[in-house]
Amino acid sequence: MAMLIPIKDINPHKRFPIVTVVLIAANVFTALATNSLLGLGDQEAFQYGALPCDLTNQCPPLGRFEGIVESRSPYLSVLTSMFMHGDALHLGFNMLFLWVFGNNVEDRLGRIGFPIFYLATGIAAVLAHVAVSPDSFIPMVGASGAISGVLGAYAVLWPRAKIISILPLGFFFTSIRTPAWVTLGLWFVVQIFGGLAGLGQIAGGGTAYLAHIGGFVAGVALIIPIRLFGDREPGRAVDRLN
Repeated sequence: MAMLIPIKDINPHKRFPIVTVVLIAANVFTALATNSLLGLGDQEAFQYGALPCDLTNQCPPLGRFEGIVESRSPYLSVLTSMFMHGDALHLGFNMLFLWVFGNNVEDRLGRIGFPIFYLATGIAAVLAHVAVSPDSFIPMVGASGAISGVLGAYAVLWPRAKIISILPLGFFFTSIRTPAWVTLGLWFVVQIFGGLAGLGQIAGGGTAYLAHIGGFVAGVALIIPIRLFGDREPGRAVDRLN
């Protein structure tokens, strides 16, 4: 299924998105500090990744990684996992999505509310994956779950905002402009199909589609009350575009 790659939105924000920039910087710094731009090592993955079986106390013997897992907090690993990435491509795509959609959501939630929202949806994403694969011994890494929550919030707040994306067509690329509900709706459908395809498979590495779905749904659920009952300032982008 075709996947749009958003590169810009036509939805100006009022303030410089300092929290979004700090989150991007923290993820890049972590990648540099762990030398994971060319690929995350197994030791770092087990040290800082979220291990479903560790959270549910169902881990089998983990061999040389047993000591690493026992020496860390499984609950703290849920947070540290959000700043780890498999390689530069994984990091790059996540940070691109965070920049395109995060600045407006930060503008709406504020510099205190946004990081709370971000972490909450990231935790929800991990829990969604754990609920489906409680005995998995494959470490979860990446900011994708939390960013999925940001996408869910954006889809609710600005469904008709124009998104400029790159559309891969075989060996060629073209740009396309679509409403946010189309761009993010297509993204969500891809996650659903990926999640359904992975159900029942033996645990292995890959994309945690159920975490993406869980983060997105959490983002929608958390933002709807704000969308319906939150205070609106005159001239906010949410008022102009919806």
